[in-house]
Amino acid sequence: MPIRQSSSCALLLVAVVAALAAAGCSSSDTSKPAATSTAAAPASSAATSTGPAAPAAVTVNVADMKFSPADITVKAGDTVTWKFDDKAPHAVQGIGDVALGINSPIIRKGEWSHTFTTPGTYRYLCPLHPDMKGTVTVQ
Repeated sequence: MPIRQSSSCALLLVAVVAALAAAGCSSSDTSKPAATSTAAAPASSAATSTGPAAPAAVTVNVADMKFSPADITVKAGDTVTWKFDDKAPHAVQGIGDVALGINSPIIRKGEWSHTFTTPGTYRYLCPLHPDMKGTVTVQ
């Protein structure tokens, strides 16, 4: 019996050493620190609200002969994307001097984006269907 106990103890000792060695190897694995630092990054960036907010992306759907939503409010630096999906072709064209830079191609399916950098009110319409109108207010 003493022989059995010592071989059992030896097997147990080998298992413990193997487990410790495996744990030691996994702690030096570069994938774990990367996962930890990735998980920590959002927490630290969420806590740091002293810098400017990241630009937002706002979508306006162009379908069923209308812009939806027709009136939106964004911050300076935000990008508005018009997503076209209609039977008829449409475009986005600024109304008035302040909105001269808003001028998409004529599109039936696809998207077009514009980044608003200056605060103000930008009115636009579809030049093919002038009853389709919208407004982007930039704060």
